Amino acid sequence: QVQLVESGGGLVQPGGSLRLSCTASRNFFSIARMAWYRQALGNPREKVAEITSGGATNYADSVKGRFTISSDNAKNTMYLQMNSLKPEDTAVYYCNAYLGGQVTYWGQGTQVTVSS
Repeated sequence: QVQLVESGGGLVQPGGSLRLSCTASRNFFSIARMAWYRQALGNPREKVAEITSGGATNYADSVKGRFTISSDNAKNTMYLQMNSLKPEDTAVYYCNAYLGGQVTYWGQGTQVTVSS
């Protein structure tokens, strides 16, 4: 089992920045892939960015060039640096840990609101 704890959400003006953190209860070397998802009100959950245990990263087209995913394996913590935020980035952001097969875990979510 993996417990995930997110932090760093909040209210920010358009064009601003936020950094989300997700700390896992298990060493990252035992997790195949970590990812950030988001879900805006009335919309399905979508993948924003992912990072594999080997360090490869992928991003949704909507956030490429603005968001950066990274991890600190010594701290079992993943980050999402979000720059140039737009109102359409407003959503609950979820941390996800995929261990392989059907085994996946979710954090509780953290609200990000981009508004003037």
